[in-house]
Amino acid sequence: MGSLYSEHLTWLHRWSASVKLWSMAILGSGIFWVDGLVPLAVAALFCVGLSCSIWQAMRAIRSLLTSLALAALLITGFHAFWGHWEVGVTSALRLACAACLGMALTVTTRSSDLIDVLEQLLRPVQWLGLRPERISLQLALMLRFTEHFFVQWNKLDQTYRLRTGQSGGRHLLAPLIVQLLQTSRRVADALFLRLGP
Repeated sequence: MGSLYSEHLTWLHRWSASVKLWSMAILGSGIFWVDGLVPLAVAALFCVGLSCSIWQAMRAIRSLLTSLALAALLITGFHAFWGHWEVGVTSALRLACAACLGMALTVTTRSSDLIDVLEQLLRPVQWLGLRPERISLQLALMLRFTEHFFVQWNKLDQTYRLRTGQSGGRHLLAPLIVQLLQTSRRVADALFLRLGP
């Protein structure tokens, strides 16, 4: 599977995965506790500044940033159409902040490091008879497949652009779903052979 992790080392690469994960959780929660356009605009400027400070790593996901900007504009426009432009701007700012934080974590943190952190956090569930390594593996696979979805979408879109000169859009859904189902089947078979039922 492809990965969005960037080998362009930035200052954020030097932070441990646990510190980045906790920071993202706290900042991401804070975005939804804050009300008012001014505090959210300040938070959005901080997130944009964070993205700019690691731009060499973020360059690989420029298309995602474009999609994020488009989604924010659509949300704002939809609410403005119904006469609630403040709700639209607030929602768009929260979306932009959460997405920027998530992308910063994704491009500067290896999946294996995230799995290690998740296993440590889930150790207390052993007392309930659960296996933390299995749960952390499931969470890691969810994160990995989300990553893989965007990587495959970008590859298919680039191929479609080379052939037709325009973006693939909805035409990419069928081949994307087929590829994801094939990949998930291969991963499931490999896990079944390795871990058993």
